[in-house]
Amino acid sequence: MSSVLAEICAKKRVHIAATKAQKSLLEQENCAKLASPPRGFIKALSDAQAAGHYGLICEVKKSSPSKGLIRADFDPVHIAKAYEAGGATCMSVLTDKPYFEGINDYLVAARAAVSLPTLRKDFMLDTYQVTEARGLGADCILLIMACLGDEQALELEAAAHGYGMDVLIEVHDSSELDRALKLKSTLIGVNNRNLKTLKVDLQTTLDLVDQLPSDRIAVGESGLVTRADLDKCAEKGVNSFLIGESLMRQDNVEAATAALLEG
Repeated sequence: MSSVLAEICAKKRVHIAATKAQKSLLEQENCAKLASPPRGFIKALSDAQAAGHYGLICEVKKSSPSKGLIRADFDPVHIAKAYEAGGATCMSVLTDKPYFEGINDYLVAARAAVSLPTLRKDFMLDTYQVTEARGLGADCILLIMACLGDEQALELEAAAHGYGMDVLIEVHDSSELDRALKLKSTLIGVNNRNLKTLKVDLQTTLDLVDQLPSDRIAVGESGLVTRADLDKCAEKGVNSFLIGESLMRQDNVEAATAALLEG
């Protein structure tokens, strides 16, 4: 684990402990029971591909560790509606505060405003967070293999599936991919960002997808800006993409989303 990622995870554990002190697991479980049923995240991506379209997971993200503030006029509801109107397949909402200026309320508000299946984008380290995610309405969670041991990943995945949620498993290299393939989820995200240098290289996706079994769905992540980037990945069999910063910086988010899909 890189020093930056280790620092993030250490702070996240402190945050989890504080949250547990404020709201018990039982309270979180009660919220999860009251949440509306999960929207099929993987199904939406599969249906898009079956129809001959790209599966586009559009991200609601205010800031990032590498780029700082991305959008000053940040309105999660407005952005979510723009993504849906532009043809997005799914949505991802950042809820990590220290590094992405995200909060749980952004996920609740954005998901309530649209019909898109929604991913809770955060550093998931504890099954408590999985229960919390379902209570917030999340339809899918992210598991970053660089943050997790094998048993920990298995436990978190099982907890998510127990609530009927899907799981996006994120990898950065061949070693992490080998570990990810031991899990049940068919959704494998390849992050083109080097966690040590924070540099982005699209070649990461192009190289790792060759190692992916045919029964898994590859999702390209980070560094995807133009339709040409998507088409280049599609030539290697990657037809689903998670895109945030390049869309969040656009004046007209709806038009930019549509342009990516229409080519």
